Amino acid sequence: MPQVFIIKVKHINKSARSQAFTLTDKVKEPLDLISHLPFRLAVVSNLLALDRDWKIRKLTDLEPREMRVLLNIGSYMPIKAADIAYQSRLDSYTVSRAVKKLLALNLIEARRDELKKNVKNLSLNEQGKVLYQKLTQAMDERARLLEEVLTDSEKSLFFNMLERIENKTEAILSAQASALIEAGQEAPADQKELIRWHKKTTGK
Repeated sequence: MPQVFIIKVKHINKSARSQAFTLTDKVKEPLDLISHLPFRLAVVSNLLALDRDWKIRKLTDLEPREMRVLLNIGSYMPIKAADIAYQSRLDSYTVSRAVKKLLALNLIEARRDELKKNVKNLSLNEQGKVLYQKLTQAMDERARLLEEVLTDSEKSLFFNMLERIENKTEAILSAQASALIEAGQEAPADQKELIRWHKKTTGK
């Protein structure tokens, strides 16, 4: 029977954080990172990185991007690389590199789409399914511990807020990229992709 660890987390409110990290007087109007939403989301993202979790890291030598792509394939297969990029918000180049690594490690298989011959549908093979089950079990255990700080209604509201933040972020980046293109600048591939994602999200 696997060991169950009960973790008690002491809540740190804003005032306690402010006492620990005092804003500098060496620059004019320093940015208060404690109250900066994008920064705080990035901090949580850093903590939740798949390779930051020792229990998950012991399961595989895959890099985080490769694990994320494998998880997307396992949950939504058969799936196209472009759809993985959109669903996970990883740029297409990163997804392509991860797919090549997973193919080389014999964890996934690629089959030509019946309608679009230049597109390949990705699926886990048996070896990939085994790793997928191990990863999702570890992730579910972590998720249950994490969700203990939220009630069911708070969790539902939190997911709603995350969706709004994600969509707003996409809209901001897409509008910024479009404005720079209109100003005559040459857009990198990932910026063009952001515009395509936003059109897909909004249906425009």
